[in-house]
Amino acid sequence: MTVLVRFAPSPTGYLHIGNLRPALFNWLFARRQGGRFLLRYDDTDRERSRAEYAEGIAEDLAWIGIRPDAVARQSDRLSHYDAAADLLRDSGLLYACYETADELERMRKRRMGRGQPPVYGREALRLSAEDRARLEADGLRAHWRFRLPNFADDPFRPERTEVHWDDVVRGRQTVDLASLSDPVLVREDGTYLYTFCSVVDDGEMRVSHVLRGDDHVTNTGVQIALFETLGHAVPAFGHFNLLTTIDGEGLSKRSGALSLRSLRAEGLEPMAVASLAVLTGLSGSIEAMPDLDALEARLDFRHVSASSSKFDPAELARLNAELVHAMPYERAAERLRALGVPDAVAEAFWLAVRRNCGRVADAAEWRDVVFGPPPAAPALGDEDRAFAGRAFDLLPPGPWDRTTWKTWTERAKAETGRKGRSLFMPLRLALTGLEHGPELADLLPLIGPERAAARRP
Repeated sequence: MTVLVRFAPSPTGYLHIGNLRPALFNWLFARRQGGRFLLRYDDTDRERSRAEYAEGIAEDLAWIGIRPDAVARQSDRLSHYDAAADLLRDSGLLYACYETADELERMRKRRMGRGQPPVYGREALRLSAEDRARLEADGLRAHWRFRLPNFADDPFRPERTEVHWDDVVRGRQTVDLASLSDPVLVREDGTYLYTFCSVVDDGEMRVSHVLRGDDHVTNTGVQIALFETLGHAVPAFGHFNLLTTIDGEGLSKRSGALSLRSLRAEGLEPMAVASLAVLTGLSGSIEAMPDLDALEARLDFRHVSASSSKFDPAELARLNAELVHAMPYERAAERLRALGVPDAVAEAFWLAVRRNCGRVADAAEWRDVVFGPPPAAPALGDEDRAFAGRAFDLLPPGPWDRTTWKTWTERAKAETGRKGRSLFMPLRLALTGLEHGPELADLLPLIGPERAAARRP
């Protein structure tokens, strides 16, 4: 069997880190199985779907490193849904309903008051052709429900009807169709709902595995019934836990708070974002994976938590710093050039400062320290200022290398008797204006004799 998975976002907003989780689970699974990854835009919501959001989704996935093997759009497949809906209508399995939302809510409450399950009672099945014509003459438009196969002879007397599947993530699962309302597949305006379009697409495109959030577990029972009714092979299903905020709230595309676009604009590394999206809720520690190959090796569906997983966005800063601290020069080179770091010393500069950067963009601070004008007058007391002045008189002649700092400080120590912090801190303050930073053995050759001399206090 050829593995084909799909990631099916709605282009009604930009992707956030919660959306990235199913995208990566599917893409990494396909890679491991030697399969294919389909990006399918669920864009039948005409009011909210936007071309710019679809373009943004593709850009965000490419930033992470996900490149689909194929792309499809539901808006191009409306004739397929029309044909499937006609087939269900002709079979009497898709029936017209005219209740308003208020009427459905009152019906639900009446059933609960009688001790009955709050599911739709199939009242619309009792309507005659004359009844339907009268309702439509009054201006009502039908929505259409799929009649679930959950009864023997009488559709008004549902019986326990179990649908089973071996979930790739959660193991053996069971849904009782008698506990569910007949799902609406077609809205009053004639547009199709997610459940219907997804089944038609997955069946016709021969999707082998549907891997998605566990908020769709109940949907799976309905969809399996639809697959079988439409004559399609039923794919394997896998449902993994959803990501929530620390407060337990679900993520929303509309909030934009953790959109991939905003995280990219903040200078975060894609693998920091990908690592958090995948590893939150898995057993083991959350570490910054260096690349998608390493992340694939960590992903094991057997180790996915059964409950929703809370993650702390502050973790992104830690993971990002881990990646930056270990980042080879070649990966940072273009961004350093854009920051104005001279090419001739860019590699030595990066290796000197990277462990003091939480993001590559933080190198701009150290660019100014190394190559910029002398820092503002350091906060040195009279004794430290006098010492630093004497020490600067002892600076060795160029050229300088990594041994120059040791040579210089040993001279200053022998000359003044200072040692430890009282020896090093005044020199660091004079050279950089800061009490902390990269090793001065690495920075001093980059500052160079001329700029160092100009920083004599």
